[in-house]
Amino acid sequence: MSQTTIVVAQTTPEAPAAEGHSAETPATADTGHTTETTGHEGGHAGPFPPMDASTFPSQIFWLVVFFGLLYLLMSRFALPKMGAVLEKRASTIEGDLARAQALKDQTQAAVDAYEKALADARAKAQAIATDTRNKMTAEMDAERSALDKTLGAKIADAEAKIATAKSKAMRDVSDVAAEAAAAIVAELTGTKVTKTAAADAIADLKG
Repeated sequence: MSQTTIVVAQTTPEAPAAEGHSAETPATADTGHTTETTGHEGGHAGPFPPMDASTFPSQIFWLVVFFGLLYLLMSRFALPKMGAVLEKRASTIEGDLARAQALKDQTQAAVDAYEKALADARAKAQAIATDTRNKMTAEMDAERSALDKTLGAKIADAEAKIATAKSKAMRDVSDVAAEAAAAIVAELTGTKVTKTAAADAIADLKG
């Protein structure tokens, strides 16, 4: 705060009437000139107003007043708005973090469920494969056993038929051989030999 120094010019009392009008005028003129000169020089002769120690109390007073007004303005208007903005931003950040954590938890739960379902599917597929293999093995064993039995029966039947056919063939061969032998003897010797005698003779030769 600046303070202007005002110098009041005082006029000298009027001179006695005996001195005359001519003497009063120069004195008055000189005094006014001196006063104006002193006032003009006094306005610039003092220190810089903010650095003047005599003005410190008023400067401190106005500083406190303006600081109080500034504090009141900041506390009533600016700071609440800034606090509301910061609180809203913090709330938004916390909400975003909460949503991100929730999405992360959901993703992890989905991954865990997928891995569990995959493990269950693998175990189920392994069980089905094992069960199917066991059933197929049992069925194959049963079919093999049944086939072995069928083949055994067929082989036994075939062997029986072969034995029967062989026996019949042997009898037919014996008959044919007896007839041939009888014919050969009759041709060579002219003696008629019966088939039975020829067969007995062949049997004796074999025996």
